[in-house]
Amino acid sequence: MALSVTLSSSSTSIAFSSSNSRTEQGVQLSSSNFQPSDRFHPSPAALNLSVKRSVAVKRLNAESKRNDSIVPSAATVFAPDVVEKGVEIEDIEKLAKDLEKASPLEIMDKALEKYGNDIAIAFSGAEDVALIEYAHLTGRPFRVFSLDTGRLNPETYKFFDTVEKHYGIHIEYMFPDAVEVQALVRTKGLFSFYEDGHQECCRVRKVRPLRRALKGLRAWITGQRKDQSPGTRSEVPVVQVDPVFEGMDGGSGSLVKWNPVANVAGNDIWNFLRTMDVPVNSLHAQGYVSIGCEPCTRSVLPGQHEREGRWWWEDAKAKECGLHKGNLKEENVNGNGAVNGNESSANSDIFENQNIVTLSRPGIENLVKMEDRKEPWMVVLYAPWCPFCQAMEASYVELADKLAGSGVKVGKFRADGDQKAYAQQELQLGSFPTILFFPKHASRPIKYQSEKRDVESLMGFINALR
Repeated sequence: MALSVTLSSSSTSIAFSSSNSRTEQGVQLSSSNFQPSDRFHPSPAALNLSVKRSVAVKRLNAESKRNDSIVPSAATVFAPDVVEKGVEIEDIEKLAKDLEKASPLEIMDKALEKYGNDIAIAFSGAEDVALIEYAHLTGRPFRVFSLDTGRLNPETYKFFDTVEKHYGIHIEYMFPDAVEVQALVRTKGLFSFYEDGHQECCRVRKVRPLRRALKGLRAWITGQRKDQSPGTRSEVPVVQVDPVFEGMDGGSGSLVKWNPVANVAGNDIWNFLRTMDVPVNSLHAQGYVSIGCEPCTRSVLPGQHEREGRWWWEDAKAKECGLHKGNLKEENVNGNGAVNGNESSANSDIFENQNIVTLSRPGIENLVKMEDRKEPWMVVLYAPWCPFCQAMEASYVELADKLAGSGVKVGKFRADGDQKAYAQQELQLGSFPTILFFPKHASRPIKYQSEKRDVESLMGFINALR
């Protein structure tokens, strides 16, 4: 069975088929009206649902508005045309409280029961395959969609195919606009995100396709967990009114976001996957935990937080691509989805020790300019709010104590806020923390490249250079 869909509002075309074909770099064709192929005959109710529902503060209209979005005809498994009758205005916050202690299976069942064909699971090709397993266990029909950015790992594409065959489903793929991708690459190259941040590329390849997809839904299901990302997901509720995106009826409150595994720890997710013999992405066996696009994802070392493998050259606090931008505190987010430089408002400092020298801006500038230093220096560029800086504080303090009287100075320079631009330009700051070694008889500092920040590893780095 094949379905050819041409979406109308932004020159976008999507093709779904049982052979799992896809475009290479998000190439799409011209727009026209929705035209199902001769081999597929959906019922009128599947294309124009008339279910009276309302969520949060805005009552949803009965007429569905499906333009450039996920089309119900391409559903993974068809849900009933009518699920509920006469649903009153719901208090989503109360629902979140009622389900706070519920199991992921209970939450998934409630979501599918409530929204039927107007809800879909967002699948990234990682451990969020657990969502599909939970949906499968409910016995209810469900839909799954995924964003094909054109830059995923080959292993992820193979995993998509494995999941489709394992569950007997068809994932609804969304692609970026070819014209936008072409303009970005021709103007800024294939890897501009290494130089000016990942937000622009993610906006073109992920956020805008997601926005189109969600315009065809009243609710969506994500694999967000509270323990996934420091500073951004610690307060994720099990269900919420989506603070960023709109659903098919448009406007505030028109889309509900379900997070069934919000309260589940990562190791419990993996225990569940192993117990249920669920297929997983082969990249996990190579040290990848959080998986995204190939150029922006790498494996992590034991003990490192899973999000350290994503956009590792950027601040730990900004590790959101824009799909869950609502997790970032409003006062910390600018129009591009990046974190503003107001981190300097943190009340307490770190790396407080008598053997660690606090360097001011003039102090670090003088250290950089010196071509013949009397002693070598080890300096950490940090931000006190950064959880990864906080995690290495004990080892760095111990290092400073061990080096006391050895002829190697240990220092720190706070490089967030107003100092960040200078640190990025002159001190090789990529992400926090950045560790530099200033040799005794060389002007340019040497950057510590490893993610191992234990005392032994740092001492090995120093001993190799002094």
